[in-house]
Amino acid sequence: MNSSTLFIATIIIVALLVLVLVIYLVLIIIALRRAGTHLKGLAGGLQKIQDDTGPLEEKVDVINGALKQLNGGLSSVDSHLVSIAKVLKLV
Repeated sequence: MNSSTLFIATIIIVALLVLVLVIYLVLIIIALRRAGTHLKGLAGGLQKIQDDTGPLEEKVDVINGALKQLNGGLSSVDSHLVSIAKVLKLV
């Protein structure tokens, strides 16, 4: 093989390598743009969820306070039932 044949073969191989890299980069660009559109939709949905659940914060605080009071009452009932069970020798 002479040097001109090797030079042409090298040029062809480099051209093919560059072509493959360009194809992969274009595919990556397409995938990233699609992901960007999906992320915009996701961000919009998350913003809507945040806006819709914003008024619930004050209501959750009220419910939480009521449940704390209920917990105290139920704990008292539990201790009374344990005492009754001890008197009846069930425990």
